[in-house]
Amino acid sequence: MTSTLTDLTGTWDIDPTHTRLGFVTRHAMVTKVRGSFNDYTGTVTVPAEGIDAATAEVVITASSIDTRNADRDGHLKSNDFFDMENHPEITFRSTTIAANGSGGVDVTGDLTIKGTTKSVTIPFEYEGTATDPFGNLRAGFEGTAVINRNDFGLTWNAALETGGVLVSEKITLEIELSAVKRA
Repeated sequence: MTSTLTDLTGTWDIDPTHTRLGFVTRHAMVTKVRGSFNDYTGTVTVPAEGIDAATAEVVITASSIDTRNADRDGHLKSNDFFDMENHPEITFRSTTIAANGSGGVDVTGDLTIKGTTKSVTIPFEYEGTATDPFGNLRAGFEGTAVINRNDFGLTWNAALETGGVLVSEKITLEIELSAVKRA
């Protein structure tokens, strides 16, 4: 098992069967709704110069959104939210990756949702590497970041009789990443 970021040189493919690209938000101001995207591809490339020269890219099929409720998913796919007919992909492309001093990395990049691009920084904890039973070298990372959905044009909402709104503006991104090193 590798325990430091210095041993990650190479190209790594995100494994969608062992990765979760999730989110959580408040609903009706009293509970949380969790969801995820189930169809995506991504790579992380760490050159010989090290983690601070690394790059990452993720492309998500927006229609793969899954909140465990078909009606809600349908509404999220509509023009009220993601407008997936006109914006079928959500993308993230790193601009900087830097070791953060606590054994992890801060990944800053351009997140594009519904045609709007904003810079987002996601601090990741490095969980280490291990060789799986099939001989694949895997690296694990976990990270969270908070974004405002209104910044990306996801502005639909409904006022509640008791005050507040149906859907929070604040969205917490939850990423549990397993990447496999290319041979």
